[in-house]
Amino acid sequence: MRTLAVVTSPPSPCGYLPQETWSLTYELVGELATAEYEARMLAGWRRFGYVLFRPTCPSCTKCLSLRIPVSAFRPDRSQRRCYAANAGVVTLVIGQPAVTDVKLDLYDRYHQAQSHRVGWPEHQSKEPADYIESFVDNPFPTQEWCYYIGDKLVGVGYVDRLSHSLSAIYFYHDPDERKRSLGTFNILSLIDRAQQWRLPYVYLGYYVEECRSLEYKARFRPNEVLNPRGQWVPYRT
Repeated sequence: MRTLAVVTSPPSPCGYLPQETWSLTYELVGELATAEYEARMLAGWRRFGYVLFRPTCPSCTKCLSLRIPVSAFRPDRSQRRCYAANAGVVTLVIGQPAVTDVKLDLYDRYHQAQSHRVGWPEHQSKEPADYIESFVDNPFPTQEWCYYIGDKLVGVGYVDRLSHSLSAIYFYHDPDERKRSLGTFNILSLIDRAQQWRLPYVYLGYYVEECRSLEYKARFRPNEVLNPRGQWVPYRT
């Protein structure tokens, strides 16, 4: 790994819990191997493109890295219904990341819908260069998971396939297909592929118990979180 810069943002109102104050430490890297990133992820870091980040909040430890032990996972009734409703209708195509007008439009419509539905900040249209920086230009090969109904693109996810895990980077979907619970279907698909590829964990990024837009992650049980002492421990069983 080759580090180019490390910056910690000044404390500001938290984007997950407005009553809290957050601060993030960012590390820009010029080179990063998959094994190096997996080790950092075990310590609570995440990434977009060449930028690693983790919370370093002054007085709050509610952001918890969450992972699913694949062999122990058991879908609940709602998750089984979701999988049955989408399997055979929604087609998954795994390929290399690329930016297109269709993806940019879908990304913008998803974020606009989230702004109205769960109070995300008002969305500004994603420029191609910004999209490339976040999702397409990566220090090691990253998978792009595209979901289709017929020829229509309805969901896009970015996934790191690492030595011992799959790591979900980001997922967005068509708000007109919200009834399909494509976010849930994406995670179920991640778990299914991890089982096929004999990878023991699926990492879902940060979970914050009181944040409405992140609460879905803990519904995939059993799961584990990284506690403030740096230990991975059972969370929801």
